Amino acid sequence: MPERSTVGIKDVARVAGVSVGTVSNVLNQPHRVSEPTRRHVQEVIARLGYVRSEYARQLRAGHSRIVALLVLDMGNPFFVDVARGAERAARGAGLGVMVCNSAQDPSEEAEYLSLFAEQRVRGALITPADPSGTTLRDFRRHGIPYVVVDRVAGDEPGCSVAVDDVSGGALALRHLVSGGHRSLAFVSGPPHLKQVQDRREGALKALAEAGLPQTLLRELPTDRLDVAAGRDAGARLLGLTDRPTAVFCANDLLALGVLQSLYTAGIRVPEDISIVGYDDIEFAAAATVPLTSVRQPALTLGTIAAELLLRETGERAAEHRHQHVVLRPELVVRRSSRGLAP
Repeated sequence: MPERSTVGIKDVARVAGVSVGTVSNVLNQPHRVSEPTRRHVQEVIARLGYVRSEYARQLRAGHSRIVALLVLDMGNPFFVDVARGAERAARGAGLGVMVCNSAQDPSEEAEYLSLFAEQRVRGALITPADPSGTTLRDFRRHGIPYVVVDRVAGDEPGCSVAVDDVSGGALALRHLVSGGHRSLAFVSGPPHLKQVQDRREGALKALAEAGLPQTLLRELPTDRLDVAAGRDAGARLLGLTDRPTAVFCANDLLALGVLQSLYTAGIRVPEDISIVGYDDIEFAAAATVPLTSVRQPALTLGTIAAELLLRETGERAAEHRHQHVVLRPELVVRRSSRGLAP
């Protein structure tokens, strides 16, 4: 059976016995067409199964109804919540969201930003993976508005929305230090990620505030921010001769992986080792040992980012002024951490 060809606006006009301009008016300016003609053309459209090209319409109008969202890892529930917040705001404005995943890879980021430019998206929400900023500078040349998400970006010629990760890292370490822990580990992620750098900086800041040397915090680096990398870090933790009494992880997925490794090895949490994560994803509270975590307001993050972009690309765009919004994290204490016995 031959493949059915796409029905175009000329086919509708031919079958309906009207001009292409009349069909166009029915679709875009129905008030300019008499009711009998409008009804007749609409019946033909329904019978032929015509679907107008939204992309072509957007090109004629000079703007798109699609907002692009590029995140570091869609396998992380934190970014799922960011996407939900962005989608909620965009849908309220009659726009759709195209979600893409850079997998923390600068080359993937560059390819997606090129795609956004080719598709002429209305604007983009971007969590950068490239520490050099080259991909963003290249993207900027296309004149497409964008908002940097989950990273403080005061040097960018655009808006940004982030959580104060330095403050968040400090919250985690203050909690552990106040519990008497002096042998500490930081399970970090890819060192080029600004979020990881800031959380480490906050942890070291908390040690300095307490008058403690930075050498108390041993770093166990990972090349990813997922559960498997956390399990690997947990195995390395178990191999240390001077095992720390507390661990701060750069995100909850790493913390859950560490928790799995310790549980499998018969190490008690928090009796033997306390664990603190970061993000406070839904699974943190549902873990075998509910996880203490630094909460980020992910939904709010995504919503504010989209709202800033909508203002910059809306009818009052000329009045828009770039903003750099910084949200505050919150420590949520659960069973995975406790103070040392005196």
